[in-house]
Amino acid sequence: MTKPLRILTTEIQPWRSFQARAEADLGFPLEFIEKDFNSAQRTAAFAPESFDVYDQCFHNLDIVWYWRAVQAIDTKRIEKWDALDDLSRVLPEKGTCAAGDVPASRLYVQRDKTLSDVPSRYISMLPTFYNFDSFGVETTGLDVDQDIGSWAALVDPRWAGQVALVDEPAIGLFDLAMALSAAGRIQFKDMGNMTVAEIDRLIDEAKALVARGHLRPFWLRADEPVERFQNGELKLASIWSPTIVEMRRKGIRARQAHPKEGYRAWHGGMCLSRHLAGRRLDQAYEWLNWYLGGYAGAVVAKQGYYMSASGPVKEQLPAEYWDYWYEGLPARQDLTDVEGRVAIKAGHIRAGGSWKARGRNIAIWNTTMDEHNYVVRRWKELVALAAQKHRVQRRVS
Repeated sequence: MTKPLRILTTEIQPWRSFQARAEADLGFPLEFIEKDFNSAQRTAAFAPESFDVYDQCFHNLDIVWYWRAVQAIDTKRIEKWDALDDLSRVLPEKGTCAAGDVPASRLYVQRDKTLSDVPSRYISMLPTFYNFDSFGVETTGLDVDQDIGSWAALVDPRWAGQVALVDEPAIGLFDLAMALSAAGRIQFKDMGNMTVAEIDRLIDEAKALVARGHLRPFWLRADEPVERFQNGELKLASIWSPTIVEMRRKGIRARQAHPKEGYRAWHGGMCLSRHLAGRRLDQAYEWLNWYLGGYAGAVVAKQGYYMSASGPVKEQLPAEYWDYWYEGLPARQDLTDVEGRVAIKAGHIRAGGSWKARGRNIAIWNTTMDEHNYVVRRWKELVALAAQKHRVQRRVS
């Protein structure tokens, strides 16, 4: 019996919706090992023998590359390499480059095994899907585009006790930084690579928000905000597109904010474990090529994600879905989610407009900074404080 190709992944990958199709097309089984963001990164870095393909994001790459847990990918074996969008492969022009871990900055493997934006035959991670995130808003009594126009809303006293952030230091930290910067409370020399002093100031400001009851406990899994919005606990929160889709499916009035400062962007990708060789390595390349072939891209589009090779997606995604998710046009009819359930009602328009318009409005990319280890320690303090305060409040009530 053929052993399955083992893919270490996270919940943002809707693998259950295409696993059967992929296995039928590829002719061998797949095993998806799903973990939360932090656990997936640790496993990838320190247990490369436990997986074959590592599926996460470019901002998680530096650590696994540092430990040589993954091997370079030969672009000559990637069938759709020349079809990838520039956002995935090319550093933006000077003056338009957002802060943080721009994917192209660590995409190409150089002769000395360092990573840079200088094109070469070999890459560190194959770009897959990506998105432009901000925060979610429960819209009852609000016109989000008019009333919530800035990241500063996350620290606005108007929403005290109704705000939660994601528990991921390379993501939630920047939601906080964007909010406090937009509110004029902290200025950063380089938000994408903060100094220790800047990190301390940011965490101290956040701890004060927790102490005042402004910030609720942080969330770790993407399904958590759904219940917390539904029960009225939250009004604003860090959010991912599939969560917005799920909330709309459940009838929760939710919309992603379109902040004037720009989006926090991220880019997913896949790496090859260092142990792969022979037929096993061949199978991994077959999987990478299948993933960029259009079918998977059509599935993730229904979560609100864009695929690095968009051409094959357009060929397989029904026009009404392409127009809504990629072009930012009003939904011509009710649209379903990845499980075939109606989630988007006819006439609805995606926040922020088209794929290209949203891509021109990036403020920062999810980032693992030089002081990442220090960030993680301070971040854990903040998350623990928020959880402790919540426990105390529950006992008192």
